[in-house]
Amino acid sequence: MAKAEASVEELVSMIERGELRLPEMQRQYVWRSTRVRDLLDSLYRGYPSGAILLWETDEAVPLQSFAVSQSNNPYQSTRLLLDGQQRLTSLSAVIRGEPVSVRGRRRPIDLLFNLEHPDQLAVVTEVDENGDDAEVDEEGELGGDEADASEDELLTRFNKMTFVVATRKLEQLPQWVKVSEVFKTDSDAPFLKRAGISGFDDPRYEKYSQRLARLRGIRKYVYRMDVLERTLSYDEVTEIFVRVNSLGAKLRSSDLALAQITAKWRHSLQTFLDFQSACAQNGFELDLGLHLKNLMAFATGQSRFLTVGSLTLDILQQAWKEACEGMEFALNFARSNLGIDSPALLSSPFLLVVLAYFGHRRDYALSTEEAQQLRYWALAANAKGRFSRGSSETILDQDLATIRNGGGVNELIDRLRLQFGRLDITPEELEGRNQRSALFKTMFLAFRAAGAKDWRSHLAIALDHSGSQHRLQFHHIFPKALLRGSYNPREADDIANLAFIGGKTNRAISDKAPVTYLLPLVAQHGAAPFAAQCIPVEEELLALDHYKAFLQERRKRIAAALNAFIHATA
Repeated sequence: MAKAEASVEELVSMIERGELRLPEMQRQYVWRSTRVRDLLDSLYRGYPSGAILLWETDEAVPLQSFAVSQSNNPYQSTRLLLDGQQRLTSLSAVIRGEPVSVRGRRRPIDLLFNLEHPDQLAVVTEVDENGDDAEVDEEGELGGDEADASEDELLTRFNKMTFVVATRKLEQLPQWVKVSEVFKTDSDAPFLKRAGISGFDDPRYEKYSQRLARLRGIRKYVYRMDVLERTLSYDEVTEIFVRVNSLGAKLRSSDLALAQITAKWRHSLQTFLDFQSACAQNGFELDLGLHLKNLMAFATGQSRFLTVGSLTLDILQQAWKEACEGMEFALNFARSNLGIDSPALLSSPFLLVVLAYFGHRRDYALSTEEAQQLRYWALAANAKGRFSRGSSETILDQDLATIRNGGGVNELIDRLRLQFGRLDITPEELEGRNQRSALFKTMFLAFRAAGAKDWRSHLAIALDHSGSQHRLQFHHIFPKALLRGSYNPREADDIANLAFIGGKTNRAISDKAPVTYLLPLVAQHGAAPFAAQCIPVEEELLALDHYKAFLQERRKRIAAALNAFIHATA
């Protein structure tokens, strides 16, 4: 692989001439104007901006159009852009003053440059919670925390920034100039005149001229390029593209937040990792991002990382201390009061953040009734998948706000009821669910609480048994091989066809019909081990022809067991 360098100006010209093309494998242009704004700001300050990956080839490969206009390629060989499309398309649009094609429509990228920006970086970059996977058009956005700001507050904030997405009001102010207009000319005169500068003796003349030259200097920013050999085939280059874009560590909002936190709180990463390790040793191996989200809840009363850059060192350190205490309470409550002793039994770990914050706000002193209500809320929220639907961060923040504003468990239950309607679980709710359902996790909890055991070893079902013969597996009561041809895979994987047993027992049953293996086990051990898992053992229901009747009957029993478990006294 060859190494090369090219300036932004050269790369933009390559796009314009059609010398640089996009392979079909590339995703389409998706950047929002705010991302382009931040890219310009980084280049203006000389910050690193990654590398560019190209492939030079004579092969006729499938192409797609850039989001900006191009001439036909006059060259026999083609340079394909494999990594860097979003950046170079953005720069091409801004420097050439061209609109981009996004989701079937063309729109300009209008950015403004602040001639009076502070010398030092004054605004900390806000972390986008959703990242690239949720890029949306600006037209559909509400504006986040800016929606509640007054016009004066916004202007004060914008005046601290170097680049902003254009607004009509800012365009009228003399200190703000259109970025694309600056790139179109090497003359400073129109911008200085508009700013009210009439002569060399104006103290702003030199400052503004230097800043305009620095802005135009972005064109000279040099990107490092990795160029793949011509000898590579298209299939091999496709594999390289997939690896570059999937095996590399994608920066999530929590990764970016961690960078901002550790920059302010030096050597804190090891502190976070130590607590994460301590939780893992107690059975709860949780993503570091969850602990950071919990930190934000204790620092700000909400979970998003948007304002992490504005938190002081003292706030971060105090919030982390309290967050650790809160998480310890949450894990103890989950294990002792809910029967949840592993994150595998959580429909979402966000549940722990709510428990942690609630315990903290109650100074970890709960009445008997309050603890019972909290148990009910947590189990119902876990079974229904409260944080697994829609915008999970928004739902989490609703619960945190309820607690922050003095609300009790009744208010949390009211929010849950507002989301799902009735909180009791119905047999119909189980229909079509499989092992990925939140209800499946609650089913395990209910069965274990009812004393469910393996049908041969009589070991109580658990997630942490040692040895492959005792390790928990979910078992198809009607084996999938038996159902094949008569029922589709979704029907075979129905939650009402699943039970929990050890690996050795599951392998011994293999693909035997339930009427063949289940009735002898009932005769040997009695009906209790099967009643604990709500399994009908009536012979007529165990026949293949009565599979749907079996599912219907078991759903009724499972729903009754789940409701009894959730409503039970801890």
